[in-house]
Amino acid sequence: MEEFKIQTNNVTKWYQSGETRFVALAGVTLNITPGEFTGLIGPSGSGKTTLLNLIGGLDSPSEGDLKVDNRELNKMTSNQLSDFRNASIGFIFQSYNLLPVYTAYENVEFPLLLQGDRSKEDNHKAVTNILKRVGLGDKMQKKPAALSGGECQRVAIARAMVKNPSLVLADEPTANLDSENSHAILKIMKELNQEFGTTFVFSTHDIKVKQYLKRVVVLTDGKVVEDRLVEEK
Repeated sequence: MEEFKIQTNNVTKWYQSGETRFVALAGVTLNITPGEFTGLIGPSGSGKTTLLNLIGGLDSPSEGDLKVDNRELNKMTSNQLSDFRNASIGFIFQSYNLLPVYTAYENVEFPLLLQGDRSKEDNHKAVTNILKRVGLGDKMQKKPAALSGGECQRVAIARAMVKNPSLVLADEPTANLDSENSHAILKIMKELNQEFGTTFVFSTHDIKVKQYLKRVVVLTDGKVVEDRLVEEK
């Protein structure tokens, strides 16, 4: 896999409401190297989701430099950002964000259809393989309403991974799951990280996530207060 670095240099993000300015990030500097399994950890309002959104090109910094794969995202047009996300980044959300009228298969196939440069046969192979890989080979034709929360999150993981992205961003991926499903989901994601070399970056306050991480970045009030590697157990 090609080098896919994430570099933030003194990144600040604020939101203006009338005369009031809310600072979500205050001078964050980080370098995330290819293949990391990193967690942005902190309470609500710490800035972790804001930072995740900036890395994913869903928002832009107010100040500072941000590069993903050597591209300055804040200098790209909305169309360029959309193409970049579709080609290189997979997203996993707390609420799954699955299309309710689509089957598991169709939800996972959707990002491939957006790319529009693959054959139907290639799509079928990619979708089938990744759904089997996350343990849903027998539920491809089920719609989200017929799946459990853990199964819906597995569909979301498959959707994020099906295009073989360089980076997966996961926003509170276990927040709506019980302990058993949380551990199962995290185990799958760590295995995919090791198997494909895909970089995973989480935002979370879930203590269960910490034991799976290779690196912990703790944010408080928009600032990095701790950044450490986790020893392999």
